[in-house]
Amino acid sequence: MKTHKKLATATVAVIVITSGMHCCNRNASTVKTTDVSGQAAVDDVAVSELVPLDIKLPRPMYISHRSANFRDFIPNLEPLSTKPRPPFLAPVGTKNVAFGKPVTCTDEDPIIGKLEMITDGDKEAAEGSFVELGFSFLQHITIDLEAEYNIYAIVFWHYHRDIHAYFDVILQAADDPGFTINVKTLFNNDHDNSAGFGIGKDKNYIETSEGKLIDAGGVRTRYIRLYSNGNDLDEFNHYVEVEVYGKAAK
Repeated sequence: MKTHKKLATATVAVIVITSGMHCCNRNASTVKTTDVSGQAAVDDVAVSELVPLDIKLPRPMYISHRSANFRDFIPNLEPLSTKPRPPFLAPVGTKNVAFGKPVTCTDEDPIIGKLEMITDGDKEAAEGSFVELGFSFLQHITIDLEAEYNIYAIVFWHYHRDIHAYFDVILQAADDPGFTINVKTLFNNDHDNSAGFGIGKDKNYIETSEGKLIDAGGVRTRYIRLYSNGNDLDEFNHYVEVEVYGKAAK
């Protein structure tokens, strides 16, 4: 099960290969700096070896009575697109390597749901399909992929049953569970450094049934961590699902 929470928007660097299609950044894994979000995309894979990711989207299910001016109270908010997200190209054989993988969290006993629901494949907005964390402050979840992979895209859903924007959304990858070795920041929409990881380059965003897709650029990693710090309606953090698309590292 899963719940709703604060939102954030991201600007993701991608390369257009064909009309309306995005391609992964294969060189992000070579970057030595901590923050790799917003890098220019450079692709070294032949176009013939790239295919659109088969991302199964949940049914749209907005149930909201919010007035249209709620956007005026969310800082650094990106416009809500009215068009479907373009297909994302990745190497042949790329799949969701987070499915069924273990999840740990700063809140070991969520108010609603179980942590294993975050990687169980259920992305629906129905009651019982989200996790609500109990403490109202900056929290994080960590997914152990149980092996090293080259990651091309990460898609996550906080809560899309209602209109929400989550704050201080930060996505990181690392080689160790303590996030001290080879840490890379793939997304950061913290506009005032309230989370303590520096001011992010990305924007707050409105949750939708498409989830938030981040171009991971082929980064080689084992652990994925997501931070959030409440949303524009309340102080709770929620997760419906996290998908990590990659291939076994060679």
